[in-house]
Amino acid sequence: MEVLILLAISPLFFISMLWEYRRLRQEGSQDYNWKELACNLTLAGLHQSADLIATLLLMPFFLWLYQYRLFDIQMSLATVALAFLLQDFCYYWFHRASHHINWLWASHIVHHSSQHMNFTTAFRQSLTYPVSGMWIFWLPLILIGYPPATVVLIVSVNLGFQFFVHTRVIKRLGWLEHIFNTPSHHRVHHARNPEYIDKNFAGVLIIWDKLFGTFVPENDSTIIRYGVREDVTGWRPLQATFHHWQHIFSRALAPNQSLKSRLYCLFGPPANTR
Repeated sequence: MEVLILLAISPLFFISMLWEYRRLRQEGSQDYNWKELACNLTLAGLHQSADLIATLLLMPFFLWLYQYRLFDIQMSLATVALAFLLQDFCYYWFHRASHHINWLWASHIVHHSSQHMNFTTAFRQSLTYPVSGMWIFWLPLILIGYPPATVVLIVSVNLGFQFFVHTRVIKRLGWLEHIFNTPSHHRVHHARNPEYIDKNFAGVLIIWDKLFGTFVPENDSTIIRYGVREDVTGWRPLQATFHHWQHIFSRALAPNQSLKSRLYCLFGPPANTR
């Protein structure tokens, strides 16, 4: 379902990319790198394929878990709106955990490994998200009583929205900045400037960052540097996908370590990557 929804709105994605490209060209920017564009589209295709396979494989488990739901929720405008709110809350914690747990960061680093910030960066995703366990964060919605198909649909809409915050062209959006995740807020999230690292984890609503102390506004006087500290070639899909997995497993499997040290390599915080 996620693949179908994203395919349905893909013309809007490409129209937005064309508009952004023309705007950047008018400003004299060389922000679009065609090798990286090809890489990002390849990563998007691999990610969507992996997600489709994972959803098919996991759906029997989701349906089994749904038997133990706490409530029988009838779909209405109010309950769907509540589902969007709850899923966005879960997304905030997934996203925050992905910056603080190596096992999750090994997938999420792919999205941060570009030194550019444009709409094509939104396509830069990892096919290993099902392995790292992104889906685990949606299980509370199923246990509450939302049908698995509804949860998958809501996740898809949330991720589709996030495409539009990956740009330098759109500046601040007035009162919307107080409620929603915006390009300004998300530029901060992708920055590797020390004052911006691990901030603004929002999916759709920026209120979670403000509630939990991870919000930082964009400073117009700060020149943002994007990307990660690790030496990652921006246009090689397989290297972008697997380089951090290789890094953490090589550390975890090094000789003469305790089990605790090995587990820390896999599930401890990322070190010297941002």
